[in-house]
Amino acid sequence: MDTLRRNNVSVAGRTDGPVLLLAHGFGCDQNMWRLIVPILAQDHRLVLFDYVGSGQSDPSAWDERRYSSLDGYAQDVLEICEALDLRDVTFVGHSVSAMIGVLAAAKAPHRIGRLVMVAPSPRYIDEDGYRGGFDADDIDELLDSLESNYLGWSAAMAPVIMGNPDRPELGEELTTSFCATDPDMARVFARTTFLSDSRADLKTVTVPTLVLECEQDVIAPREVGAYVHAAIPGSRLVTLRATGHCPQLSAPQATAGAIGDFLGAAL
Repeated sequence: MDTLRRNNVSVAGRTDGPVLLLAHGFGCDQNMWRLIVPILAQDHRLVLFDYVGSGQSDPSAWDERRYSSLDGYAQDVLEICEALDLRDVTFVGHSVSAMIGVLAAAKAPHRIGRLVMVAPSPRYIDEDGYRGGFDADDIDELLDSLESNYLGWSAAMAPVIMGNPDRPELGEELTTSFCATDPDMARVFARTTFLSDSRADLKTVTVPTLVLECEQDVIAPREVGAYVHAAIPGSRLVTLRATGHCPQLSAPQATAGAIGDFLGAAL
């Protein structure tokens, strides 16, 4: 199968610029980056895509076994890099994609030269000495609700995840994105996301890394950003003056500015 068609790959920006590979999170697609694309495209070549099961990806490529692990999504990333012969790229991963980028960088270090982790979380469930933001019962309830009534769950949860009640259009946009995802595929991606534990994988990161967190984020609280920063030696932690889990939508200028500052120092 043609990888570029499978993952609905699109390219924007300067053809001769350093490459940024933008990877969306659960329930989203590449459209979630649209507000920062014009900013970053001035100096960079941007590669955007949809994971299989999301956006305009090819649904015939769906394989539940493959996508029941974050490794399956990391393989998508590396196959895109191979198809475009991308090397030493900056991987910009939102939410669970931050951990997918960690896995991809470990598997093919010549492909991924830098990591930008936007609202990352290596583990959503609290454990002794670690706060992920949810207890196990919270996650079980979340997944049960998602599986029993995906559209209802999307309408209720998207505004909470977006976290900007004074800007309801943002929550509505995320709701629309969630609802456009096939419920069966979303169920698998949700379980893969919310039950994952990638804390040990953080120790494998050896490339320059930026950790972007928001001042308030119910999905990835600031304790998580501090944990990720501490686990990756030499990483840079930036707290955006933003609320919610999607700063690329709620605070695009600040998000793009932080990425640009990091790349200016790292390149």
